[in-house]
Amino acid sequence: MGEQTDQCFEEHGNDGKGSRTVVMSTGVIGQRLPIRKIINSIPAAHSNLGQTHDHWLKAARAICTTDTFPKLISRPFTLPSSPGKTYHLAGMTKGAGMIHPNMATLLGILCTDAPITPPALQALLSQSIAKSFNSISIDGDTSTNDTVALLANGAAGGSTIDLPSESASSESRANFDAMQTTLTNFAADLAKLVVRDGEGATKFVTIRVVNALNDTDAHLVASSISRSPLVKTALYGKDANWGRILCATGYTAGLSSTEDSVIPAQTSVSFVPTDGSPELKLLVDGEPESVDEARAAEILQMEDLEILVRLGKDGQGRDGECRFWTCDFSHEYVTINGDYRT
Repeated sequence: MGEQTDQCFEEHGNDGKGSRTVVMSTGVIGQRLPIRKIINSIPAAHSNLGQTHDHWLKAARAICTTDTFPKLISRPFTLPSSPGKTYHLAGMTKGAGMIHPNMATLLGILCTDAPITPPALQALLSQSIAKSFNSISIDGDTSTNDTVALLANGAAGGSTIDLPSESASSESRANFDAMQTTLTNFAADLAKLVVRDGEGATKFVTIRVVNALNDTDAHLVASSISRSPLVKTALYGKDANWGRILCATGYTAGLSSTEDSVIPAQTSVSFVPTDGSPELKLLVDGEPESVDEARAAEILQMEDLEILVRLGKDGQGRDGECRFWTCDFSHEYVTINGDYRT
């Protein structure tokens, strides 16, 4: 497929820079692709290339499987070295099931017209993915194929963004840091669209873990909570069963310390509404609160909500934190995946 596609771009010829094509795959695992049909369609796809929003939207729709809507966003941005110059980011992604960190059966393509060197691109992408596509979970299932690619053509011109060295100027570092922040926020917004379109999902849930020993511990705990079927079914059923959240926190594997990563007497759990009203405390320093069940039901009725888990107290030097995004499990999820091939 890659060789066939490269032949459509004769202007590049054999310039020694390798293939111009990135091949991505999704769908039923183990099922052979109709290669001949795909190869025969590549020239027609090439002839239909364009730069309009409609072209981008058609591409975003074409990669959908069980998605209910195409996921496509774009955003202008500036850099400290060229405040008067506008750069652009555009990205599309697909995925609605079999989604858990390491992307799983998810495809993402991010493009920018900013001039960025390949080493800087890799570093920027790796850092942004950690706080976006690797911080989402729909069903805790990791698939065999996943790709998120970052492409930069430098068409907008301006100062080239490179990976900062020890001798890099303050301007170079500022440009790289600004690009990192912009890309991370952009990737996170794309990744959240995947969660919002989760198969059968009725809720978009932010899991925020704070006061962890380090960011890695916080990420592991948030990931553990996000893939718990019991937590996710309780969210769907609007059941304030915080014990399931605490259980998933406690059985988190791979934490940096068996004694200090999760200390029961310092662990707290709350529901945080997205309407700006006060959080509902469920567990404080290991002690259950007298929960207002009516208020809990109100919060769980919301489409968006946050679960806040504190693994320690402020001022103890425990500054690890993480934001993770997940959804609930509904009857519809079982229906979709029970009939996936039929």
